Amino acid sequence: MNITSKIVALSSAVAFALQIALALLMLRYFSPEEVGVFSVISQIGFFWTTLALAQTPLRLLANHGASVFDDARQAWVSSLQRFVWLSPVAALAVWWSGLSFVNALLWALLLSLCQLTWLLAQSVRLRMEGVWAQVGVRVLPPLIALLIAIVGVFMQFSGPALLAAALIGYATGAAWLLPALLFSLQKSFLNVVKVSGQTKCTLTPKSSSVSQLAIASEDNRSDSLRMSHALADALLATAIVVMWQRLYGAQETGWMVAPHRVMGFVPSVVHMAWAQVLIAQKHHPRSNPLWVGLLGFAIVAVLGAGCAVALEIGLLGEQWQGVRPYLLPLVLWQGSACIAAAFSHLPFQTQNEKNYSWACIGVVILQANTLFLPFVFKLSLNPIDQITIFSLCSFVGFFGVVCWLRTVYSNTHRQQNL
Repeated sequence: MNITSKIVALSSAVAFALQIALALLMLRYFSPEEVGVFSVISQIGFFWTTLALAQTPLRLLANHGASVFDDARQAWVSSLQRFVWLSPVAALAVWWSGLSFVNALLWALLLSLCQLTWLLAQSVRLRMEGVWAQVGVRVLPPLIALLIAIVGVFMQFSGPALLAAALIGYATGAAWLLPALLFSLQKSFLNVVKVSGQTKCTLTPKSSSVSQLAIASEDNRSDSLRMSHALADALLATAIVVMWQRLYGAQETGWMVAPHRVMGFVPSVVHMAWAQVLIAQKHHPRSNPLWVGLLGFAIVAVLGAGCAVALEIGLLGEQWQGVRPYLLPLVLWQGSACIAAAFSHLPFQTQNEKNYSWACIGVVILQANTLFLPFVFKLSLNPIDQITIFSLCSFVGFFGVVCWLRTVYSNTHRQQNL
């Protein structure tokens, strides 16, 4: 692994640890109802963000234009346009959740806009010189959010401390995109950039390897396919949280979502620190992605066991005992997601990105059927049975995708040895 990969992995791990600390703080000092409301609003905001981005960060990494600053501006503007168009959908999700409409919608809007900008900033910084900026763009936002939440706890703040902490953290991350946006705007309005070798060097970080990167990874999916992929992921992630709130109440939602947030950080880190770095770079290690995925699965299992131990010794209090039956299904779900995430760079390096999107959409359809069919046919399932069936089907779906990607990996490895 080169220095960029190592620093991204390290900074992602630190960010992961900080988010784990925030999740544990929520379990220790906030009620299940508070965590449930925060989770519903933040998930709606994430849904809004995911659809507005339509996987633009991956395209920003794989497809390199003449200037990273111009690419960043175009990506942000196009995402912002989708953000505005999707506002009625987000409003509908807030209304269906049953929360206070105006208050919840405002929080979701602010969280989504800042998170959208932060995610683009991470991809932009990954393409720029100065690898240590990866530490700031990835670590500072969760650190700020954790500190704000701690201050809220010790000051016994009666307002939405978790929402405020998340918003300030996302805003800190979003600030990392401002230099790219301001520079691009200055270029457009003042027309000070001329076509010369020296100017190109300053505008295109890592300019000597841009063409090589474009050959190494490509994202040739249509806008409609990228939007469909993003829509499927966002709808499922939001539906499970909103549905739990609607059917089982805020307390049960808090029990399900709290350990899910803790475990869900692991596949996210695998994707950011492993897959995204390999998409952005030409030269990558020959390490088997399966070992990376299994390591993520093991970390998820350790987190689940740690949560069980904390419940057993009374560290989390009696009000959180309802978390216990959720642990094993969530470990299976998020652990299998880690393995799938470890292979997710290969489609972009082997021109299989279109098939990959369709495969992921198929998995989402399978998961959605297990989530909604019992509700449609009015089957009397308790929440534990529901999450167990959902996790088993998720495992089957991810296993199928991994088997296909494993074949892609084997063929690629064989060709490299010829």
